[in-house]
Amino acid sequence: MICRADWNGTAGFERSGMSGIGGRTDPFGQAGADVRLEWGRSGARRAAERGDILVVVDVLSFCSTVVTAAAHGVLVFPCRTPEEAAALAARHGGEAAIRRQNGSEKGRFSLSPLTFLDAPPGLRVAVASPNGATCATLGQQVPCLIAGSLLNAGAAAERAAEAANAFGRPITVLACGERWAEPNEDGELRFALEDYLGAGAILAALPFSLTRSAEATVAERAFQAAENDLAELLLQSGSGVELTGKGFGGDVRHAAQYNLYSVAPTMTAAGYFEPGGGINGR
Repeated sequence: MICRADWNGTAGFERSGMSGIGGRTDPFGQAGADVRLEWGRSGARRAAERGDILVVVDVLSFCSTVVTAAAHGVLVFPCRTPEEAAALAARHGGEAAIRRQNGSEKGRFSLSPLTFLDAPPGLRVAVASPNGATCATLGQQVPCLIAGSLLNAGAAAERAAEAANAFGRPITVLACGERWAEPNEDGELRFALEDYLGAGAILAALPFSLTRSAEATVAERAFQAAENDLAELLLQSGSGVELTGKGFGGDVRHAAQYNLYSVAPTMTAAGYFEPGGGINGR
């Protein structure tokens, strides 16, 4: 199992969801549960502060791209900005992913998972994203961080359960959400149906012996109700309509394939996702 060998253990972390402020319990910490559901960047920070096993879920499209790349033996470096991606790629002898809209004009790879279907094994690519990649960088000090999606829900759940057992830590499944182009009175974070269903798919694949918080239970049941209509629902969701309108409906249909791959890309201490499973596993 590829996780952080340099993690210092559970000192300073509380399983019970304590806030750490005057010993008071955080009512939103989903205290006592083996498995929790969180949202967005703040959720990534909370999981890191608790020392949880963290599964980051960004279905359209960062995590689906990481999973597809990993299934073809590619190492992905998550980055918050294109500038950081360019610097990382230069430092590690890799390539920086371009904007999806630029197609093949300026590079081979982008946030479109389809651009990795013919990627050579061993390639290193730095991928910037304001949601999945950013959440991964914010949570990277956890003992084990896994990229999850509909494409690898079963493998991601299996890896998370193994890590929870090995490190003795709870699991947080993080639905990254999207960001409004123009923030409103409710802030920048936009609910993303695809991430909720992706998180629910991973939650549904975790062992029944692990207790779920109420938030995790509802997400799991939402996925179970939607399991037979994933492609249709993703294409009809706001994110799906937006991507299809820009000519990337193929990305949505690809990301909607349930358990297509058997890889569980796992963050290393060096800051990249290792494939963590069978290459081209189906």
